[in-house]
Amino acid sequence: MRAIHIPSHDGPAALEVVDLPEPEPGAVLIDVHAAGVTFPEVLQTRGRYQISPPLPFVPGSEVAGVVRSAPEGSGFAAGDRVCAFPGLGGFAEVVSTEPSQVFHLPENLSFVQGASIPMNVLTVHFALAHRGRLQPGETVLVHGAGGGIGIAATQFATALGARVIAVASTEEKRELARKAGATDVIAPEGFKDAAKELTGGKGVDIVVDPVGGDRFTDSIRALGQEGRILVIGFTAGEIPTVKVNRLLLGNKSAVGVGWGEYWMSNPGYLQKQWAEVEPLLAAGRLDPLVGVEFPLEKASEALELMDGRGAVGKIVLTTGR
Repeated sequence: MRAIHIPSHDGPAALEVVDLPEPEPGAVLIDVHAAGVTFPEVLQTRGRYQISPPLPFVPGSEVAGVVRSAPEGSGFAAGDRVCAFPGLGGFAEVVSTEPSQVFHLPENLSFVQGASIPMNVLTVHFALAHRGRLQPGETVLVHGAGGGIGIAATQFATALGARVIAVASTEEKRELARKAGATDVIAPEGFKDAAKELTGGKGVDIVVDPVGGDRFTDSIRALGQEGRILVIGFTAGEIPTVKVNRLLLGNKSAVGVGWGEYWMSNPGYLQKQWAEVEPLLAAGRLDPLVGVEFPLEKASEALELMDGRGAVGKIVLTTGR
C-alpha cells in the first residue's frame, strides 16, 4: 500500500511517499478514502509533539473509508462506511484501528467530510460541552474561525443555541465563518474592543482559543463575569502565560482542553461523544466545511499549507479510491 513516512524531523518538506505492507487483520481494517490533516502532524514533522514515535513512521490521526474486515462483536462489518481516529497511520491506503475509535458515518456525509470529523468535532464537543459547560444563550468568541477547529466550534456552539463571535485573519476566512453560522465576524486586530462592543460592554462567556500567542491576554480581558477561556492549542507557535490576577478579577477561568488525554483514560468516552454528535451530523446541524483537498502523495504540500496558516477550512488528503 502507498503511505506517507516522516523520515526525519526536518519539517513537512521531508515527508516521503513509501510502499509498505498492509496491516494484518485483527482490529477494524479500513480501506482509507480520505485522511484529515491536523496541526499535530505539522509538529510531528519537527519532533515537537507529545506523540512522536521512533522514525520513520506513518502519521495521520483521522480517516474515513470502508471497513474491509472487523472482529466479531465489534459492531462493524465489511462494507460499513466509517470515520475513525487511529491516532497514527492514517496517511495510508489501509489502516487498522481499535473498534472503540471507529464510528459509523452518516449517509449524508462524504468520505472527505468524514475525515474532517474525528479530531475537530470531538475536540470541540469535549471543549464546549464538557470542559466549558456551554449553556444556550451564552456568547462564544472563536479564534482561528476559518480553520478546522474554528469551523467546528462555530457550528457546535450554534447548534447548542449560543451566539458566536468569530475571529478570522482574512476576508476569505471570515466569509467561511459566516457560512459556518457565526453571528458576528471580526478581524484579530482590536478583537477585544469589538467583542466588548458587540456584547454591550458585558464581555463574552467563553473564548475558544486554538491559536495562543499574543492574543491570550486580550482574550481574558474580553471575558465577562465568570467567563471561561478554553485552551485548545498553540498554532501561533508561542505558548502564552497568564497573570493570575486577571483571573481573580471577574471570577474568570482558564480551562485546559486535553481531549486525547481524557478519552484515553476514560474508556467508552469516545462512543459516548459519538452518540451525542452523530444526530447533529445526520441532521446537517454540523456540516464539515472542507477547504482544500490534496492527493495522498502531496501530503508534504498539505502540511506546508497548514504550517503557513494559509488554509481556509479543513485540509484533507484523498487516496483516489
